[in-house]
Amino acid sequence: MWGTKTPQEVKDKIAEQTAHMKAVEPKNLEEQAIKLIGPDIYEKLIKGYTEKQWGRSATDLPPFIIKRLPVRLTFDNNYFNDRYQGIPIGGYNVIIENMLKDVEVELGLDFFANRQELEASAEKVVFTGMIDQYFDYKHGELEYRSLRFDHEVLDEENYQGNAVVNYTEREIPYTRIIEHKHFEYGTQDKTVITREYPADWKRGDEPYYPINDERNNALFAKYQEEAARNDKVIFCGRLADYKYYDMHVVIERALEVVAEELGQ
Repeated sequence: MWGTKTPQEVKDKIAEQTAHMKAVEPKNLEEQAIKLIGPDIYEKLIKGYTEKQWGRSATDLPPFIIKRLPVRLTFDNNYFNDRYQGIPIGGYNVIIENMLKDVEVELGLDFFANRQELEASAEKVVFTGMIDQYFDYKHGELEYRSLRFDHEVLDEENYQGNAVVNYTEREIPYTRIIEHKHFEYGTQDKTVITREYPADWKRGDEPYYPINDERNNALFAKYQEEAARNDKVIFCGRLADYKYYDMHVVIERALEVVAEELGQ
């Protein structure tokens, strides 16, 4: 992009492009991104993808979102910096099935349609759904982003050579294509791909991402106060905490909640 050939040249270029932001405390995602990587990389890789994913201008998004993106001057194409990375053998379905052995599970049950019966059936209830819905939206509706997934079975062994490929262009409507076999190095004759499309959320849709801007965070604080007064219900998870969690963080959060509840 700049005609650079070495990591040091890239580092120098980024330093040159971010120098004016050193003393700036970013107020939004755009400023945070430019402070981290400069305007060129931001415009080419971040801006279109981010605004496509969140459905709003990068100047209207909080700065902390961009802090999740690692910046490296190496050929390491891993998304995360964690020393250990992996997924359960056989996928998360298998680990959940093993965790739920000998546990009575009822599927397809609407919590809110059966709320009184369910809450009366236990001393404590763990609620991982939308916290605003739990309190009947009494303070107003929190905002979320949703997703749409299009699945396709292809009569070829290998479609893209990698488990996940992200599409940063604003003009392409999906954010990424997932080729599932590559998570476990599959050798099947065919392959399954999934295109992931960001979508606006409305009641009845599946909520995926909390939108932690100033307005929503202030509204969530009111629901937190309601939750703190409810000793019977344990609120946790991405929707009840109204917070984006990576998988390892949500597992850690679950263990912390259990430790707090059991006093360990």
